[in-house]
Amino acid sequence: MSKTLLRTAVATLAFVAISTFAQAAEKWDMPAAYSGKNFISQAYIAFAEEVTANSGGELEIVVHPAGSLYKGSEILRAVRSGQVPIGGRYMGAHAKENPIFGLDTVPFVATDFDEAWALYQASKPAIEAALEERGMKLLFMPVWPPQGLFSASPINSMTDMNGAKFRAADANTSRLAVLMGATPTKTEATEISQAFSTGVADSMMGSGAIGVFQKMWDYVDHFYTVNAWMPKSAVIVNLDAWNGLDEATQKVVMDVATKAEADVWAAVSGVTDGYNKTMAENGMTVTEPSPELAAAFKEIGATMSAEWAEKAGEAGATALEAYQAAK
Repeated sequence: MSKTLLRTAVATLAFVAISTFAQAAEKWDMPAAYSGKNFISQAYIAFAEEVTANSGGELEIVVHPAGSLYKGSEILRAVRSGQVPIGGRYMGAHAKENPIFGLDTVPFVATDFDEAWALYQASKPAIEAALEERGMKLLFMPVWPPQGLFSASPINSMTDMNGAKFRAADANTSRLAVLMGATPTKTEATEISQAFSTGVADSMMGSGAIGVFQKMWDYVDHFYTVNAWMPKSAVIVNLDAWNGLDEATQKVVMDVATKAEADVWAAVSGVTDGYNKTMAENGMTVTEPSPELAAAFKEIGATMSAEWAEKAGEAGATALEAYQAAK
């Protein structure tokens, strides 16, 4: 072979090698609705960084928090349509699309972390199936701290909620507002501060994470630890994007997802205590609900559980029955 042909062959092989490497390495942009300092967003970021590291850079995941890439309401659609390969989304907001997405937001179905985990395990097959029908795969579900009641005014009984402007994140919280005697106002997570500062909302159910990172002490004075429910967000991936990964990379992703989920669930109790302490240190009154208020919430929970069961369909009913049987 002549030197010219040899150089040409070497150059061609080098080009092929570089091209193959370039094709193998992949970058996934991952939208998320909440601030990058939020407990759930931190779980997303840790997951993304570990996938990038453990895959040797073959798959790089970059989280875009605070609705900077897509608003929260747009994330599921963006993943489903393939506009992005992966996303983190609060699933209760999609309960109208399929009730199973909102089972964990039905008040007082699960009121501590052990119950929340049991509810997750009972409903997970139905959640996975519902996502797969829509062209998506569930990777893991991080849990939020318990939902408490934020209010600008003291709430000692349910009558104190009459006329309150209640920030609603989804269909369940809108229904809850109505049953409480409040007026629901639909507000995305990124719009909470604006809603409270402008008087659009003066109360809401939310976690301590929201309380701390939205600095709710600037707008309200009270947080009641009603532990209404412990909702979950989900890290979901477009099925076509998932199927485009080789088996080794898929295994890396699933191994990291399993670890990320376990880490979040192990940490959430301590994180909850920390958030409540921070809110108290910033002047909020953090307290348990009065017996009268707690009893009223329990009645509302029974009503909403019955309503959910009626519309949940066979898959939802099976999940709820499996959870109740395991308690």
